[in-house]
Amino acid sequence: MKKLTLPQLEHHLFAAADILRGKMDASEFKEYIFGMLFLKRCSDVFDEEYERIIKANLAKGRTQEQATKRAEDQARYAKSFFVPKAARWEKIKHAHRHIGNELNKALSALERDNRSLEGVLGHIDFLRKAGKTKMPDRKLRDLINHFNKYRLRNADFEFPDLIGAAYEYLIGQFADSAGKKGGEFYTPRDVVRLMVRILKPQEGMRVYDPCVGSGGMLIHSKQYVEEHGGNPFNLSLYGQDNNGGVWSMCKMNMILHGIAGANIQNDDVLASPLHLDGGELMRFDRVITNPPFSQNYSKDGIKFTERFRYGFCPENGKKGDLMFLQHMLAVLRTNGMMATVMPHGVLFRGGAEKEIRKGVIEDDLLDAVIGFPPNLFYGTGIPACVLVCRAKDAKPDKRKDKILFINGDAEFHAGRAQNYLRPEHIEKITSAFDAFEDIPGYAAVVSRDEIKSNDWNLNIRRYADNAPPPEPQDVRAHLLGGIPKAEVKAKKELLDAHGLKISTIFMERDADYYDFDPTLTERGDIKKRIEAGKGIQLKETKLKNRFDRWWEKHKQSLIDLPETKNLMEVRTDLLEAFISVITPVGLLDRFKIAGVIATWWNENKFDLKTLIAQGFGGLVDGWIDTIEATMDENKGNHFDLADDPLVVRLIPDYLDELEQARQDIVRMEQGKETQPYVKTSGLLKEARKQLKELQKKFIKRLHEARDALSDDDSRDLVLDILNEKLAGHLESYVSSHRQEVIASVENWWDKYRVTLRDIEGERKVATKNLAEVTVRLGYDDV
Repeated sequence: MKKLTLPQLEHHLFAAADILRGKMDASEFKEYIFGMLFLKRCSDVFDEEYERIIKANLAKGRTQEQATKRAEDQARYAKSFFVPKAARWEKIKHAHRHIGNELNKALSALERDNRSLEGVLGHIDFLRKAGKTKMPDRKLRDLINHFNKYRLRNADFEFPDLIGAAYEYLIGQFADSAGKKGGEFYTPRDVVRLMVRILKPQEGMRVYDPCVGSGGMLIHSKQYVEEHGGNPFNLSLYGQDNNGGVWSMCKMNMILHGIAGANIQNDDVLASPLHLDGGELMRFDRVITNPPFSQNYSKDGIKFTERFRYGFCPENGKKGDLMFLQHMLAVLRTNGMMATVMPHGVLFRGGAEKEIRKGVIEDDLLDAVIGFPPNLFYGTGIPACVLVCRAKDAKPDKRKDKILFINGDAEFHAGRAQNYLRPEHIEKITSAFDAFEDIPGYAAVVSRDEIKSNDWNLNIRRYADNAPPPEPQDVRAHLLGGIPKAEVKAKKELLDAHGLKISTIFMERDADYYDFDPTLTERGDIKKRIEAGKGIQLKETKLKNRFDRWWEKHKQSLIDLPETKNLMEVRTDLLEAFISVITPVGLLDRFKIAGVIATWWNENKFDLKTLIAQGFGGLVDGWIDTIEATMDENKGNHFDLADDPLVVRLIPDYLDELEQARQDIVRMEQGKETQPYVKTSGLLKEARKQLKELQKKFIKRLHEARDALSDDDSRDLVLDILNEKLAGHLESYVSSHRQEVIASVENWWDKYRVTLRDIEGERKVATKNLAEVTVRLGYDDV
């Protein structure tokens, strides 16, 4: 039986959103998609258990009626949801009239018969008006037909937690579409990964998110424990959110990730925290959150006011941020640790906020202030920061009475509509946090006394200023030419890292200046010279050789995965070995090297999960199924086949035939002017027909090539593709570094290649030429 792949399910869910797009915005119709997905998933899982119960009872000699009676017994579904008849997909898929009402009844019945779903589904209303009209039956019918396409049992998935991964993808897509409203339920996953890595949750801990949103921080905390060899099921997860719809989304997210025991509550955490232990506030080992920025709040009816021991922020003026911070501090266990996203204003504003800062710092609770780039978060383009705090007296000796400032606002990847943290940026921040040392232009360890002398101001640039130095301008070089050796020396680390020898570009002028090699006659020569330089090529070859040796040594752990199934151990071994082997080359710093391997791992981890569950052949089958399904959805016009690494390797002859057919058509079209029209037109028509016939054979040829693969062939094919992807990431970083070297040299060319004397000489020549022309034209007396 074909297994459903993650790309297939992601595409399937996003296509469901396309059915509703236009009638209402993403912040509204997301609940319809989530509701329909949850109904379908619960019903399919129930059907599987229902069939198992009947089969088991028939095997015991009971009648069909007796077996069915037992299968309808709600008590037999203690480990899964009991789906009443009104909520079963078999009934839903036959609804054709008053569909919105039928779906609402299904949700209500499912919630009514499962106590753990109380309040989770009731807010989803398929009869809600969008503008002045309700969602028509036709649209809802289309949605049902769409969800009917795939069965969503565990046995249908290429790896076990596929449904959870797809749900996370869908949440991210809705956050992108919802714009500002996306920030209400979604924190960018690069930020989440960073915060989790800073807190380092461990098995046996309680982890709490008081503004839980869709639950991503809790899920990533669980994944972190698993990645580092702990038992992720020995981790207690807690969360609270004020928005009922977001709370519901989080509950479904936990369920679809198989985290049934997460304790997620719905209420305003400032006014009424709901996680209690014996009537007192429950305490947690790790608190991690991204609270709503710049909110007003009310003191009226607020519970557990002792949480706010450092004072109350103004109720108006949108300055409630430090109220959330104080709540988090109040619920930390003795050795607890917390990290929260905050707007920069809390670092330096006066009044009540200053007094709260003062109290937190005097009690030595603030461990680190980490500055982020602008435009990382949904709903705001302003830069934000992360405050890391520890419980009173919980700081290690090295960190007592000090605060670490990390200024990461200049290091990010600029996206089309939003900025992102790449793995190397996360690696650099977490390494700086763990080291707790000064890093010029990036991090600074500051004493509490210095903070006090600055009136409790935590402005990051005051302590860790990363402003670049002004571009040096050498007056003598501008006047007389030459490249200042001092400027070249300042770039020595960059140039040496890539193996660029000074003699490749420059020649000696005097004790203080170089000249460009006279064979470099124009700016464009610089790039060619550097790329062809012996030192550059030797350094890049050395890196490639080390990479190849690393791959040959460690690929066996990937080969063994279907048997060992030790994905997290393999992850640790691969990442650590890659960094230790590649870093000594010196071309890339260890943060970028960590970024290379982490990017590759994140990109391929779901394929590796499939490899564990289905083997190498099953992974290849999944890739083919994804290609076939996507082309069916897009009527064969999905992508350039020559860009797909699987297609290129499986059917190169077919691609050659396809390209030849296209070239034949181009030649005929170009020859229409010189050949008899009727003859050319007929040949062109036949060539286009042959191309279409050839394109129709694509899937057939792909399956034929797959069928011809042995198990060893499948293994080698997968390994080759994984190797190519990793090598491609490494080459992109090397290329970027090479371009940085080239840009530095080109900058010296732009600044100093043409001197003031050159300009004056050209001006004299131009003046003389103009005078001569003027005389010839008879204007010499002007």
